[in-house]
Amino acid sequence: MSWNPALTPGLPDPAMLDAIETVIVPRSRDIGGFEVRRALPAAGRRMVGPFVFFDQAGPAEFVTGQGLDVLPHPHIGLGTVTYLFDGAFEHRDSLGTRQLIRPGEVNWMVAGEGVTHSERTRAETRKGPSSLLGIQTWVALPEEEEDRPASFEHHGKAALPVLEAEGIRLRLVMGRGWGERAPVTTFHDMFYADVALEPGARAPLPDDHEDRGAYVLTGAVEIAGERFEAGRMMVFRPGDAMTLTAGPEGARLVLLGGETLNGPRHIWWNFVSSSKDRIEAAKYAWATGAWAEDRFRLPPGDTEEFVPLP
Repeated sequence: MSWNPALTPGLPDPAMLDAIETVIVPRSRDIGGFEVRRALPAAGRRMVGPFVFFDQAGPAEFVTGQGLDVLPHPHIGLGTVTYLFDGAFEHRDSLGTRQLIRPGEVNWMVAGEGVTHSERTRAETRKGPSSLLGIQTWVALPEEEEDRPASFEHHGKAALPVLEAEGIRLRLVMGRGWGERAPVTTFHDMFYADVALEPGARAPLPDDHEDRGAYVLTGAVEIAGERFEAGRMMVFRPGDAMTLTAGPEGARLVLLGGETLNGPRHIWWNFVSSSKDRIEAAKYAWATGAWAEDRFRLPPGDTEEFVPLP
C-alpha cells in the first residue's frame, strides 16, 4: 500500500467540516521593522500539540543593502524550529553557533535554562536584492527538560526524509509520520512537515497523533467542499481520518502536531515555562544585564546591540 492512503483505489474521503475544531486567521506583528503573520498562540487555541508559537515570516523583498535584522534576544523553556522556503540568513547564539540556513534545511535551537540568539541577513547577500519566506515555531519543552542546558542542531535538506506520491512531495522536518522519522532530536511524540501539492492532489494527516493542525502557506485546500485560502490554520479533532485536497492552483502546506502537554505553559515575551517563577527570574536576569556573563551572554560576534526587556 502507498504511504499515502488517499491514493488507495476506492478509499472514500472521510473529511467532514465538523472535524475541524478551529480555524485561525493569523494576526500581523512587527518584529523590528519586519512584519510576520502569527497563528499561534490564538485566542481560541493556545497551542497545537507541543507547538505554542507559529510565525510566518514573509514573503518579503529586500532592496540592496537591506535584510533581516533580528537583534540578540533571550529564550527559556522552549525549542525554536526555523524552516525556510525562500532566501537565507545567519543564526548566531550564545553557544558560539554561527549557522547559515537555506530553504529545505532546519535549525533547531533548544533554549532550556537559557540562550540568546540573533538572526541576520549576511553582508554578502545585502550586496544585491534578496527575498525571504519562512516559518518559525516554538516547541514547549516537557517540565523535566525546561532547565536542560541549551543546545543547537542544524540538518541539511539531504538529511530530512522526503516522500513522493502522485502530485505530492512531503519533507518530514521533525518527529515521525507517514512511516518515516526525521533525524532532529525531539522531546515529544510529534510531527512537522512541509508538503507541496499539485492541483487536485490529496494529502492525508497522520491519524495516530493526538493533536493535528495544517497551515496553508500558498494556494488553497478543500475539505468537504469548503475552501481554505493561504494564511489559514485549521486544527482538527483527534482521531478523525482527514484528507486535504489542493485547489486548482495547488497548495503549499505546513502540517504539525503531536502529543498535548501535561499542563499549561506560561508565555511572556520570549520566555515559555510551566513556572511563573522561572519567567520572573529570566526577566530579572535580562533586565539587570546578567547576560554579560551568565546564561544570557550575547552571541560572539554580535554584541553591539540587543533587544531590551519590554
